[in-house]
Amino acid sequence: METLMAVISWMGAQASSFWNNITAVLIYLLLLALLLDYVMFRRKSSRLPPGPTPLPFFGNLLQLDFWRPVNTVQQLTKRYGMLFLAQAGWTNLVVLNGFKVMKEALGKKTEDFIERPSVPLLCLAGYTENCQGLVLAGCSTGWKEQRKFVLSTLKTFGMGKKTLEMMVSKEAEHLCSELKSQGGAPFIPHDLVNSAVGNITCTLILGSRFEYSDEKIHTLLHLTEDLLQTLTKNITQMVAARSWFSYIPGPHLKIREVYNDITAIFKEILNEHKKTRDPAFARDMTDAYLEEMEKAKGTPESSFNEQNVLKIIFELFVTGTTTTSSTILWGLLEMVLNPEVQKRVQEEIEKVHGRDKPLMMKDLPDLPYTNAVLYEIQRYADIVPIPLPYITHRDVEVGKFVIPKKYQLKPAEICYLAFFLHH
Repeated sequence: METLMAVISWMGAQASSFWNNITAVLIYLLLLALLLDYVMFRRKSSRLPPGPTPLPFFGNLLQLDFWRPVNTVQQLTKRYGMLFLAQAGWTNLVVLNGFKVMKEALGKKTEDFIERPSVPLLCLAGYTENCQGLVLAGCSTGWKEQRKFVLSTLKTFGMGKKTLEMMVSKEAEHLCSELKSQGGAPFIPHDLVNSAVGNITCTLILGSRFEYSDEKIHTLLHLTEDLLQTLTKNITQMVAARSWFSYIPGPHLKIREVYNDITAIFKEILNEHKKTRDPAFARDMTDAYLEEMEKAKGTPESSFNEQNVLKIIFELFVTGTTTTSSTILWGLLEMVLNPEVQKRVQEEIEKVHGRDKPLMMKDLPDLPYTNAVLYEIQRYADIVPIPLPYITHRDVEVGKFVIPKKYQLKPAEICYLAFFLHH
């Protein structure tokens, strides 16, 4: 009996020692984490903008009114001024308020705010250090090469010129013809408008359009919507914040599958271009890119490669199609909800321009009311509620403050607009 009691006593002592050691280790790790949090994220400078005191690990998230986030931003603006710092977890934010501050930061010092933050989520879509595309790339030599090429090439093939206007006018004829074929019956214009806008984008970058009955354009558009819906899910936003979240099973893993399905269609078109292109005559942006790839052969540091051209085609299609089609659909909705505006626009067009020829940009000065309605639709339409994030490219002086390198930019006016439009 004494032996048994001794064994039990020894085991109890060992267990107590074990848990004491575990507790000590946990306390040590917690203190170490707090120290790292302080050293890495809370070092202060006399010229930093003011802001609320962040909590370890959480930053200022616990101070945020998740039901009415605009209230939080307004309260912080009253307390700390038109430019203040905040912290979301371990992400440092700089919040801009008011025209004067926004103009100085985003107008006069644009080059200091053009960097993109590292987003682990993009790895699911095949984005790597050497393959960043254009829209989501940071301010690197490769990004500058790609940006210069895309802007100059799109201008060559009509962007900002009469050529593009004729292209849009021709597609509008196809769209109007399809609308008339509905015979006045109720229908949902979503797919038709998306297809029309997608065709203009495809003509610019791929050199051809799709028939509205073509399954390929419908597949591209539906996959794009699927991708955008996945990107807005809460779990997806968590993955975007920390790379280790990407190992958690969830809907965000669908991003890779959807992206691969979209690029498979574009790769098929790209391969067709390789077979049929004439090196002496570029038909579209894709042909021009293939020519740059030929020139870059034997230059490993060049950003012109097949992975990048697929990324750029994908990005231009998604961004060029979704924003424009959303604006048009908002316009149609507002016309339905405001029939008196619709009637006045129609009367002005018929009085000044007639009904037998298409409207062109040169006609707008003669249509002041119609022009004002178009501007109002673009002002009011909720196209991109949460814009892609930017971070400071280097330390930048705004007013009397210095914003450190790699601080993420949050224009408060966009927060206000997004909230009030959605509520």
